[in-house]
Amino acid sequence: MLDQIIQHKKKEIESMMLPKQASVPRYSFKSALEKPKRSLALIAEIKRASPSKGVINETADPIMVAKQYLNGRADCLSILTDERFFHGKKSYIELVKRHVKLPVLRKDFIIDEKQIEESVRIGADAILLIGEVLPPSKLHHFYQKAYENELDVIVEVHSDETLLRILDLFQPEIVGVNNRDLTTFQTNVKHTENIIVQIPKETLVISESGIFTPDHIGYVKSLGADGVLVGESLMRSSNQQEAIKRLFGE
Repeated sequence: MLDQIIQHKKKEIESMMLPKQASVPRYSFKSALEKPKRSLALIAEIKRASPSKGVINETADPIMVAKQYLNGRADCLSILTDERFFHGKKSYIELVKRHVKLPVLRKDFIIDEKQIEESVRIGADAILLIGEVLPPSKLHHFYQKAYENELDVIVEVHSDETLLRILDLFQPEIVGVNNRDLTTFQTNVKHTENIIVQIPKETLVISESGIFTPDHIGYVKSLGADGVLVGESLMRSSNQQEAIKRLFGE
């Protein structure tokens, strides 16, 4: 599935036209993670579908969901912009930021430098760079380009081998540990435990995917994670604000 996604993304990029600059404010994604509203930062994701789970919440209104996330004291938002596999839209970022004052991560498969400029223009505050998708040297180059454009970056890894290859080149400010294997799409929240011991202490660590219960929150917090990225368990609820409270045992 990952190869299929990347091949389709390459075709998208061939016909890409850069949009006009969105007239929305910019926020510091990293600063929001460093000063969370709870003891563990929450990146709440707007996610209508995924290749592994199919349709999650097809009719979700991005603005209404973002407002419920804001009311639920999320620290940041993650917005899927891939249309074919995740039923997202690039326009959701500007749309949401016109109504909700939170930093936004553009969640997509970034494989070309043009997508970095595109991310700036559609109003993103941060992007995701995936270690299992990009060679370390290219990831480092994209990382530098992102920061030149005042974008924060989550460097996502699934294996310690990928992490160590990246750390041989540079130390990211934010690392996301993906508990989902991108080849099988299976999740295991305990995967964070296997990776976090390899991450430098100065780096912010986000545990991504498979976070469904207060026990999961307590577990990744006990490991030393600084935050979580949660999508499916919140998006399946009819009230995301209440879903956040349940997730954190409030």
